[in-house]
Amino acid sequence: MGPTASGKTALAELLCTRLPCEVISVDSTAVYRGLDIGSAKPDAPLQARMPHRLIDIRHPDQPYSAADFVADAQLAITDIQQRGKHPLLVGGSMLYFKALRDGLADMPPANPEVRATIESLAEAQGWAAVHAELKRVDPVAAARIHPNDPQRLQRALEVYRTSGETLTALQEKQQTAGKRLATPPHQLAIYPAERALLHERIAVRFDQMLEQGLVDEVQQLLRAGVNTESPAMKSVGYRQVVQYLQGEYTYEQMRDRAIIASRQMAKRQMTWLRGWQGLHLLQAERADYVSKLQKAAVDDERSIFEQALAFCQQII
Repeated sequence: MGPTASGKTALAELLCTRLPCEVISVDSTAVYRGLDIGSAKPDAPLQARMPHRLIDIRHPDQPYSAADFVADAQLAITDIQQRGKHPLLVGGSMLYFKALRDGLADMPPANPEVRATIESLAEAQGWAAVHAELKRVDPVAAARIHPNDPQRLQRALEVYRTSGETLTALQEKQQTAGKRLATPPHQLAIYPAERALLHERIAVRFDQMLEQGLVDEVQQLLRAGVNTESPAMKSVGYRQVVQYLQGEYTYEQMRDRAIIASRQMAKRQMTWLRGWQGLHLLQAERADYVSKLQKAAVDDERSIFEQALAFCQQII
């Protein structure tokens, strides 16, 4: 696990060169076909060397939930283990990791009418008003969902308006109602030592995405008829490019807003990690990245790759 742009894919590739592992992607954007550049999806040469499960499995207009991920991931895990290998789950979608580890209670399905009313409230009064409404009915969920996280805000309020039960109450049931992994997972996370370092990496990576043709990618998706209101197109990076193409932002504003949104997402991911139990942290320094994770930041320390490799070798 780890925040966006922290080097998860690079570390996974290194581990797969030394261990009999197969990768399962834990990324809520990479599941969608055609969302390649903006999701930092592994390119064709990397996938040839290191195939990834659970990418390119949905059309961008199709919903994909945490429950879908749990079902798909459990099948992939079983298949990998039956062939004598070890599943290596890699990504930054913390809710997916939590759902897989702890199980999920039954949740009400998406309700387009309820979602439309919540979106109308957000358009009229801003997402802060949606957050305030959620705080009134489910203060526990409101405390952990950031006001700048519209998808989770919308879903939490939708659950309450649809079922009459709060998201918090339903999640509390998951400890007994949810179907969990038969064996608890071993958990590793990259945690950059400096926030400024992660911010730099986020900005550099988004600029690389723009150079690789992110705007053209979004244009192609829109020309193919992908709905701009689909969850896929509301993900970080894609949402800002859509708004640029619709004339809401200049190119410079789009870039800046996408980088800010990525930093906010990274902050939320690191908040999840700080409260995650049973987690083995790999603290990444600037020198780790300069050496592509293979050389320690300090001479008398091991690189985060060496730390991760030693951890995994003890397990298998």
